Amino acid sequence: MAEYNVAPLSRLIEQFERLPGIGHKTATRLAYYILSMPHSEAQKFADAVLDAHKKIHYCKICCNLTDSEICSICNDDRRDKSIICVVEDPRDVIALEKTREFKATYHVLHGVISPLNGITPDMIKIKELLARLNNESVKEVIMATNATVEGEATAMYISKLIKPFGIRVTRLAYGIPVGGDLEYADEVTLSRALQGRCEI
Repeated sequence: MAEYNVAPLSRLIEQFERLPGIGHKTATRLAYYILSMPHSEAQKFADAVLDAHKKIHYCKICCNLTDSEICSICNDDRRDKSIICVVEDPRDVIALEKTREFKATYHVLHGVISPLNGITPDMIKIKELLARLNNESVKEVIMATNATVEGEATAMYISKLIKPFGIRVTRLAYGIPVGGDLEYADEVTLSRALQGRCEI
């Protein structure tokens, strides 16, 4: 007995499966949802994907995503241009901006050094960061990569490259989350919490 198969539907499911965190069941559900949309809504969805893909690119200063030559953060004269916060991903910028505490600038690496995954320093936006240190009056670089083995290694690698510039390099203090119990915190988190302690 031949397997039931509708080629365009199978291709749509395959495309959804290629997205990170989407398994076969979720991909199938999404594909059927798209098919149930009115044609005009499906067209809007497809247009939004193509429009974003065509218009969004890297900011020529910080490498964050933007639809203009320079992103709104780099264009903001109220931002402290002497401090750069280095993050792995554009989503990290959004997370930090939500705090409304950070009033300086960013640099997005678009990844971390990971020899196991074949990601070398030249494959992420490190040279673009170093170029900024030559051209801008930067006094501090905050390494805000994630507290993973790769994130820590990337932070250490970049900090060694920055040392000759005579610029202060700091690391985000990682501590105990609000509402968290000390007994459930791992050793690295506790160590970071102690190192990042401040006067009250």
